[in-house]
Amino acid sequence: MSSEPRSGSQDSWASSPGTRRSMQSNKGRDTKPELALRRAVHALGLRYKVSIRPLPKVRRTADLVFSRVRLAVFLDGCYWHGCPEHHTLSATNRTYWTDKLETNRRRDRQTDQWLREAGWEVLRVWEHEDPLAAALRVREVYDRRRHEVGASRAGPTSTRRTQGSSRR
Repeated sequence: MSSEPRSGSQDSWASSPGTRRSMQSNKGRDTKPELALRRAVHALGLRYKVSIRPLPKVRRTADLVFSRVRLAVFLDGCYWHGCPEHHTLSATNRTYWTDKLETNRRRDRQTDQWLREAGWEVLRVWEHEDPLAAALRVREVYDRRRHEVGASRAGPTSTRRTQGSSRR
């Protein structure tokens, strides 16, 4: 059995062998926009997990995950997720790519819903956004979530120590 792509056959989604090679070389993680966002978030003093499933039983991976505050950050590619500013329709296989885009968008909405139902906050960032501006949004949501989650964990009859209290 040949491992060569079969352009034009019903087994291949690509319009040509060159297109297939190009699409297969797209990275799933550690892209330039992801690395820039991670550097900017890290420079703000925030620590996170990279490319993990916020909900372990659900096959959906967030780009940055802040488990303690239940914040999942997704960096969405303009082409793959249909950025209203930068997305362009493919000249070939237009029906395939239109369907693919709609499937991606539907999956994104489903992921957001599942995470919110599980008590997570979802933040989506476009790949074209300025990394520092996006990192500041991440920190803003992180700080808000830290206070919300901290307050809900503490509860009304908390015996948590406050700053300045001594440990014995």
